Amino acid sequence: MASPPSLPDQRSADSSPPSDRRDDDHGALERAAPGLASPIRAAGFWAAIAMPVLYLPLLATGLSSSLDGGLFIGLLVGNLVALYVGHAHRR
Repeated sequence: MASPPSLPDQRSADSSPPSDRRDDDHGALERAAPGLASPIRAAGFWAAIAMPVLYLPLLATGLSSSLDGGLFIGLLVGNLVALYVGHAHRR
């Protein structure tokens, strides 16, 4: 009975080369707005870094009202979008 491949073997078999993956993952923004892709990615990167500071006042005062809860969820979703857009900044 053959043993299953080791973890490094599984990683190399399951993943494509980094250059191919980068083109697949980030080609849509470059195709949609070729001149603006870099500034959009930079803005997403820095927004993802700065947005968690906005959570602090909400969490300090509590999420007692539905407005506070909705604002917190909106900030969380916005932060996730900024992380997705800006994760390839300076690669």
